[in-house]
Amino acid sequence: MHAKYYTRFLLKSADVGMADEYTGVVELNQPANTVLDPAEIEAILAKNFNLDANAVELLNWSRVH
Repeated sequence: MHAKYYTRFLLKSADVGMADEYTGVVELNQPANTVLDPAEIEAILAKNFNLDANAVELLNWSRVH
């Protein structure tokens, strides 16, 4: 089952002090009651952008009902 989450995160640039902010709904192919650690969420987001997990900074993550 898919679970939807409202998310806000930064994608950090190689340039010092530069980042792009993204906001939107993310859909995961995991059970709705799955609890994810922020580091796991950052890794999932980074994988979708073909980046290292340290390039993503999670700002907000909440389940959409």
